Amino acid sequence: MHSTSARPWLGDFLLLAAIWGSSFLFMRIGAAELGALPTAALRVAIASLFLWPLLRLRGQTALLRQHWKPVLFVGVLNSGIPFALYAFAVMHISTGLSSILNATVPLFGALVAWAWLGDRPGFSRGVGLAIGFGGIVLLAGGQVGFKTNASGLSPLWAVLACLGATTCYALSASFTKKHIPPLPSLVTATGSQIGATLALALPALWWHPDHVPGLYTWAAMLALGVLCSGVAYILYFRLIEHAGPARALTVTYLVPVFAVAYGVALLGESVTLWMLLCGAIVLAGTSLASGLIRLPRPPKAK
Repeated sequence: MHSTSARPWLGDFLLLAAIWGSSFLFMRIGAAELGALPTAALRVAIASLFLWPLLRLRGQTALLRQHWKPVLFVGVLNSGIPFALYAFAVMHISTGLSSILNATVPLFGALVAWAWLGDRPGFSRGVGLAIGFGGIVLLAGGQVGFKTNASGLSPLWAVLACLGATTCYALSASFTKKHIPPLPSLVTATGSQIGATLALALPALWWHPDHVPGLYTWAAMLALGVLCSGVAYILYFRLIEHAGPARALTVTYLVPVFAVAYGVALLGESVTLWMLLCGAIVLAGTSLASGLIRLPRPPKAK
């Protein structure tokens, strides 16, 4: 049975998972030609250019000026560092493995929210986190192997980069809840992308590519900047505001499911019964962890 309190943010939850599921494919296209840092910097710069006019049209620039320090900082933690780490990772491991590792965000997020905000997960959410993570582990075990890649770099570094990015996401969600007052999601999204752009500008210029990217790469970067960053972060910060950081981070449990679907539809990748079973487990865990379904609490021992 669906919780009525979940309905206002359920649409944002599903749409955000669908959008972020496509980001790994676009990052792979961009990073292959641009490199990791320029890809991340261009992504947030395009997002900033997309969001700033919207912010001015809404007349909300004064709010950003009032709270610019924490908002710009959270952009470094929630966009700048993770985007660079993921762009590096997808150059050395598959987009599927990257999206699977991304699904560990709610685990780190729940622990950080518990330790930092005192947001202790209840019985249903705790069970959901365990089930969802179990589904991710089963999916990873059935689909991904650690073979030496052509670049000669150990895949372990790319895996560690993904886990570093998920830790940044978890920290930034609780930082947003604790240090940023309730602001319109457009304000937080715009400021965070500007903060990430400022942080990545000089490193990206230093490691810029020595050629002009092709149209295919530019199209991928536009999709990353406008859709996967600009639109997505409006949804994300709105989700934190309405559902809380721990629940908002469970959206990453759904991202691998969408990523697999895109691979099948757009890249001709195969899907197996095992993948479908693991996807169902992930969906069940997500429903519990996000509060869409609640389990009855076990009776206390007398």
